[in-house]
Amino acid sequence: MRVTKFTHSCLRIEGDGVLVVDPGEFSERSALDGADAVLITHEHMDHLDVAAVADAAGKRPELRVFAHAEVLPKLAAFGDIATAVGPGEQFGAAGFRVRAFGGHHALIHPDIPRIANLAYLIGDDDTNVYHPADSFTVPEDTAVDTLFVPLNAPWMKLMESIDFVRAVQPGRAYALHDALLTPTGAKISDGHLDRLSGAAYEHVAPGTTI
Repeated sequence: MRVTKFTHSCLRIEGDGVLVVDPGEFSERSALDGADAVLITHEHMDHLDVAAVADAAGKRPELRVFAHAEVLPKLAAFGDIATAVGPGEQFGAAGFRVRAFGGHHALIHPDIPRIANLAYLIGDDDTNVYHPADSFTVPEDTAVDTLFVPLNAPWMKLMESIDFVRAVQPGRAYALHDALLTPTGAKISDGHLDRLSGAAYEHVAPGTTI
């Protein structure tokens, strides 16, 4: 399994096929080149660039997209390439085993309605990647090999990221949801996660392949 981190919250995962998670408007469109399937965690623009997915589907008609049922109306123009999935479901995508967790976006403010959000565990029991999107959903009774942990967002504080890594206890952790931080701010947050999370943690640049 090869995982390439793109800007902000987008991952490209390559094995027997190519699976892309959250190609958003902050991310590079090249993440979708040759993709077999796409996982969308929720409808926010930093996680779903509808135009980019439409362009990818136009170039590759066999592309398949998986998302929560509440996201599907945004994908209606794509015809039957989109499939609704929900928390607790397990399915195959681009040759990978995928399990969905969660169900709700983290609370931003009581005055802002919460939307659907899915976290995805991609891979088998020994080698897997966990993408929580905009949540700190812990995949209960599941061993996580590689965790991507949110670094900065309007819905979180760093203490939650640290406690999230401690709760998941992954083999290793990498920063996710990091485009809103300046390099100076990122160094501060990275330092705390490195010292306090209890896991081997790294903040990699966009384009880095793991």
